Amino acid sequence: MITTEQQEKLRGWFTGRLPDDLFEELVEVTADREEVTVIGRIPAPRLAEDVSDAEKEAAIQGRVQEFRERTRETRIAVAREAEHRFRRKVSWGVECAGERSLFTHISAPVMTRLRQPERQVLDTLIAAGVARSRSDALAWCVRLVQRHTDDWLTELRDSLEHVQRVRAQGPDAEPEDTPTDSE
Repeated sequence: MITTEQQEKLRGWFTGRLPDDLFEELVEVTADREEVTVIGRIPAPRLAEDVSDAEKEAAIQGRVQEFRERTRETRIAVAREAEHRFRRKVSWGVECAGERSLFTHISAPVMTRLRQPERQVLDTLIAAGVARSRSDALAWCVRLVQRHTDDWLTELRDSLEHVQRVRAQGPDAEPEDTPTDSE
């Protein structure tokens, strides 16, 4: 969990470091312990108004692929600097015509212990064809919770930031204007 201030510094660094012409707009910079994900908006392909959904989808995929290939060296250079500075891998994605596409990202293993009733939930998802493995089933469950609890998670994150601010003011915090013993 990173604080709002750390998030703002991270976004600020990428805003300042990315070439002005890389994205139309820097949409999102998110981070956890392992990874920083940078998502920018790129121009939509120009299409006639009466084009089919299939043609539109293919044009967007083509635009994303073109962007990915054309900007690879630039993104690698920025990622190397950021990985050294922030000690996290950098992943990239774009938004194009309202569609989001992640084209590099890590999949971090997470160890957990589940009791039989919890394992049965995962096994039911596998049996129903929703997931191929317990790992996939657990990831599906996390995405479901994420989709339906944004307000609750936001409140929880705000509370955690408040706790971090209070801890920073505790007795172990360094006072800024306290004279030292040698003065």
